[in-house]
This record gives sequence, structure tokens and C-alpha cells, in this order.
Amino acid sequence: MDIRSVTLFCEPDFPAAQLADFFTAVRTAFTYPLQSTRLALPPFPDWWPADGDARQLAQKWQAAGASYISLGPVLLRHEARWIDQIPALLAATDVLFASVEIADTQGQIDTARCQQAARLVKTVSQILPNGFGNLYLTALANCPPGSPFFPVAYHQGGPAHFAIAVESADIALQAIQSASTLAEARQNLIEAIETAAFRLTLTAQELADTYQIPFSGIDFSLAPFPTDDKSLGGALEALGLPYLGGAGSLFAAGFVTEAIARANFPTCGFSGLMLPVLEDSVLARRAAEGVLTVQDLLSYSAVCGVGLDTIPLPGEVSEGAVTAVLLDVAMLASRLNKPLTARLMPLPGLAAGDSVTFDFPYFADSRVMALAGTGVDGLLAQEARLGIRAVKREP
Repeated sequence: MDIRSVTLFCEPDFPAAQLADFFTAVRTAFTYPLQSTRLALPPFPDWWPADGDARQLAQKWQAAGASYISLGPVLLRHEARWIDQIPALLAATDVLFASVEIADTQGQIDTARCQQAARLVKTVSQILPNGFGNLYLTALANCPPGSPFFPVAYHQGGPAHFAIAVESADIALQAIQSASTLAEARQNLIEAIETAAFRLTLTAQELADTYQIPFSGIDFSLAPFPTDDKSLGGALEALGLPYLGGAGSLFAAGFVTEAIARANFPTCGFSGLMLPVLEDSVLARRAAEGVLTVQDLLSYSAVCGVGLDTIPLPGEVSEGAVTAVLLDVAMLASRLNKPLTARLMPLPGLAAGDSVTFDFPYFADSRVMALAGTGVDGLLAQEARLGIRAVKREP
């Protein structure tokens, strides 16, 4: 297991010297390998200066020790003109992340915002020739502040705090491979999570006490790395699936997610399954084989978490088709009252079925995934803001 990030949530004027001291201490404090130190800010429309220079601001925070910076989302309450600024912000540097809210935490879905976000995804796909720009952008549905994973991370404002995001798919794989029953697999996973979380929490609390920055929890989403020994897809298949995408996959996803929920640790963020196609070697392989579809992944989100992540799409995918996917994500998140995201990556010049290869150590090779349908029209294409009631359990 690795620590994907220690993320500090703070105001943009947080003292640089204090930031540097904290991140310096963080880098050597934990017994688990630490990949990055990150900074999550409040929604940027609330604080972005009129003469703001994205490159200069990023360099300032980098100099203080932030590997990456989340600028926070354009929320539904913000004017749509802020969305138009995101491409230039992302083009200025490769350390800034941004997001757009398509459904808020009060059950409001904005269909116009889904359309605007789809247009943004298409625009950002053109920033770099290989379409890599959308790695730094996601759509948010029912996502509160405080999740340490990027690009969803943002600060609600007020006093600073920090949280931990882990890369722990290998824990699930080992727990399942060493079990002879489902009950044993679940118990193995619970114990492994609690053991690791206990160690992380001890160190985090020491940092909190020393630097007077509260520790707000661990997002123990089982994030993968693109090798088979650290694949969440591999862990799900180890339960007995012939391949992820086949019947039984939804059960497997729900089974592992439920085990995470049983574990006792200071939780934050998603703390569920993370199924990013290009970041997981087995997911990437199943997508390339055509047995794992975008709709499959969306259905698994109903019982696990995160949503659609690093999905390679045809470069010529229409705004309407992307809008349709975002509408599905927004409705699922609102109806089930759970946080979901959509990080979609149209790849210029590539069509469905074409090979996908990035010179990037955190991505596996795969193929472009097709989207079912051509988009929406009629009433679904109209601009509207709708309040959606979450499903209530019967007594």
C-alpha cells in the first residue's frame, strides 16, 4: 500500500512558510511510501483575483511544497462564465486541477450545466494533441468538500485541515487471494484496512498536534496502480468472476465496498471502490477486450463509489453523447444520495476500438471505449434545474 496523497485543505492566502513546514514534515513522517503532497482550495470563482496568473500562482504553491493544486469547482451557484476560464487555467501548467458541479449536495441537477460541462470536456481534449488535458478535469455530482482525491478535492472555506488518500487495491487483492470463503475474504479486508488506517492515524494525529492543523480522515478508496499486483479489477475477479464486466461483477463491487464500510477508521471522501479504467491494468485490459463497457462501470457505481474515471473515449464523440453520460451520473448520484464524478477523456484522432497508449507511468495501455447512443434530444435536451428526491428506505 502507498499513500496517494496528503491533501491540505485551506484558503488561498494560507501562509506559504507554514505550508512549506507542514509539507516538509509530511514527506518523512509516514512509514508507508508517500507519492505526493497536495493543496485543495475553495471554489475558485469565490477567490480568483481579477488579474490572476495561473502559472505564477501554481509556482508559488509548488515552491511551498505542493505537488498538485486543486482550484476547486465551479458550483451550480456560480455563473457559467467561470467554466469558460477553465481551459486557459489548465493550459497554463500541468499541476492545476479543476472541476464543474453538475448536481449539488441538495439534490439539484442542472441539465444546462451538464451541457456546459460536456462542451468543456471537448474543449479541454484539444489542449494537448493526445487529449491528456482531461486528466485534470472532472464533473462533480453530489460531492461535498473534503475528499483528498483529485480532481474532486476542494475546501469548504474556513480553518485549514488535512486528509489522506491511499492507493490500496493490493490490500483487497491479498485479502481475497488468501481467503477460502467470502466471509473470510471480507474479514481479511476489514482487518487489513483497520491495521493500515490505525498506523496512518497515529502519524497524522502527531502531525496535527505539532502543526495545529486538524486531521480530517482517510479516504480508503481502493485506488489501483497499473500493474496486476495492484489492480482492483484483479481483486474483484479473484472473488470468482470469469472477467470483470460479466454477470456477478456488480455483486463483487458491492461486496468489497460493503467490507470497506464495515471497517472502523476516521473516514472521509468516497471510501469505496475506485474503478479508473486507465489506471488499472485489469480494467484497461477488459475495456480493450470489449467486455467492460461504460454502462457497466456506471451500474457498478450504484453499489460502490467514485463514478466514471479516466474513461478513454473517441475524439469525435459528440457533446450530446457526453451530456447524456453526465445526466446519468447526475441522476444516479442524486437519487441514491451518493457522491459521484465523471472524468471523461476524448482522445483526438482516435475512434472506438483504437489502441490507447500514453507515455505516463500511472496509465495502462487499453483501447478507446464506445458510448451507447448518440446523445439526447427533446425534453432531455432542454435547459432545466430539477430537484430530485433521494430514494428512501422503507421502514
